[in-house]
Amino acid sequence: MQARWWEWASAEPEATNPVADTTGEQCARNQPDDVWFLAGTFGGKVRRACNVPAGRPLVVPAINRVGDSEADCADFMAGAKGSITLDGADVPMDLIDHEQVTYTAGPDNPVSGTAGETTGVGCGLWGRIDAPSPGKHTVVVHGTSGTFTVDATYTLTVG
Repeated sequence: MQARWWEWASAEPEATNPVADTTGEQCARNQPDDVWFLAGTFGGKVRRACNVPAGRPLVVPAINRVGDSEADCADFMAGAKGSITLDGADVPMDLIDHEQVTYTAGPDNPVSGTAGETTGVGCGLWGRIDAPSPGKHTVVVHGTSGTFTVDATYTLTVG
């Protein structure tokens, strides 16, 4: 799932990229049919509002990165911490300390900067949320690694 998330996150240039988005206006861009991806940030705090189709599980990293080597991930994950909540309840997270990922990036994207097939080593703390019931929900994503911080709050309308 990590490679699919990176492909989603790198499909758009910064102006329409869902990871760079500060409002949620771009959250529906390039979503697959079987899950709904959420994102943290490229660093910093955001509040996003999104409409999510019913019946879609959510996949979101609390903190993640893609680098050139296992050493990049080892350094990043050494101090990584994170949490995800859905309506105030903790979401269990999976630790991926390193995994080779290959994804196709779009032009001028803020992830790799170049278009085309990209191979790297991905890592992070990942949450998967079963499809939320119709209605309003709040997902809060926090993550840190060294001085890098992620703080994203989503108000989701599922329906």
